[in-house]
Amino acid sequence: MTFPSRPSVPSSASGPAFLPPPLTKLDDTGLSPLWLQDLALKILYFQGYLSGFKVAEEIALPFAGVTDLILEALKREKLVEVKSSSMGLGEGSYQYAITGLGVEHAREALERSQYAGPAPVPIEVYNQAIRRQSRQRTPVTVSVMRRLLSQLVLSSTTFERLGPALNSGTSIFLYGPPGNGKTSVARAFGSLILQQNMFIPFALYVDGQVIKLYDSVNHQRAPDEDATASGTGSLRSGSRRDPRWVYIKRPFIVVGGELTLAGLDLVFNDVHKYYEAPFQVKANGGILLIDDFGRQQVRPRDLLNRWIVPLENRVDFLTLHTGRKLEVPFDTLVVFSTNLPPKDLVDEAFLRRLRHKIEIGDPTFEEYREIFRRVAQSKNVKYNDQALAYLLQEWYIKRNRKLRASHPRDLCDQIIDIARYNNIEPEMNRELIDRAAKSYFVEL
Repeated sequence: MTFPSRPSVPSSASGPAFLPPPLTKLDDTGLSPLWLQDLALKILYFQGYLSGFKVAEEIALPFAGVTDLILEALKREKLVEVKSSSMGLGEGSYQYAITGLGVEHAREALERSQYAGPAPVPIEVYNQAIRRQSRQRTPVTVSVMRRLLSQLVLSSTTFERLGPALNSGTSIFLYGPPGNGKTSVARAFGSLILQQNMFIPFALYVDGQVIKLYDSVNHQRAPDEDATASGTGSLRSGSRRDPRWVYIKRPFIVVGGELTLAGLDLVFNDVHKYYEAPFQVKANGGILLIDDFGRQQVRPRDLLNRWIVPLENRVDFLTLHTGRKLEVPFDTLVVFSTNLPPKDLVDEAFLRRLRHKIEIGDPTFEEYREIFRRVAQSKNVKYNDQALAYLLQEWYIKRNRKLRASHPRDLCDQIIDIARYNNIEPEMNRELIDRAAKSYFVEL
């Protein structure tokens, strides 16, 4: 199954719903000056000599009015010293080094937390930003859905149910036999959501603790004219926005059999002494696909019970290792995708909380033919209706085998493999179909 990588969607003419305000003084950060001094000290401890501009870049704060005051306080305490300076380029070009006393202080700070990266954003500010950006999603229309799913062959009934489900922004339960495109549908949703952008902070701050949020594996940066992470220009002169925020494509995060209950709460690193945000927080503002639902190591009902409050109230509660509960927005479209019968996974009470339940069933003979024709064309396999009729009669009807939407792709790949080995053109004929089917199908 394939789908278009970049379908066109309407864009919002109203501009960003949230733009991180600029920082002009230390108080604007919402963080303690002493905490920020420890952060700068840890960075100098790990990296050695750094210019003032480079320190500002590492902690993602403007130099003028913020980082310069942090370094000035560290100099007064004799924790850092200026090793060299460049005439005419200002204090930002001075090379700073940590002193012996600073090393002792940095080691004490590292015992509390080894986090040494962009300065975090208070969690209250993050919560407000997520709620403001949740209202900016572009509604999906019928024409957009046609473009989005143009390369998938779906029944009209299924197609008509998918658009409203995507627009809901809440939860979708996709179920049906394996190989019929449930994951492809979810990934098509992801290709749409990735065309819309939002701001998230690199990290969150709560009660002196850091929660790392930005993840280069699960988050894709979006072009940002005011981006500061790739250079120091705006950090030197004062950024038009808070550089602690990164501009990303709305997230599309996929988890499968590796998902556990522990992975849905804050993960505290005992060595580094800071937290990693769970999957659903990283997916805020986008889509979280739980693929192969029911095949996780934890019982499906236990996993579903964890989602009841977030799905119903659109807020989630996370727990620090100190026992404190945190409230964060749950602005995530959760897509459950499963090959298992729903009755074996969920009860009626939970199904009520899932807004949209959509079965992706087996294709009809006509739909199967259209899928095979499209796949053969895309893979340069010569298509033949008579050969397809032979395949259906000999390998499906006579053997009472179910049609699956993924079979055309796999059988075409088999035909290509056999044709290459025999140095012939890949085409649909009885001989190649029989050889492909024999090596692909297994009688269960």
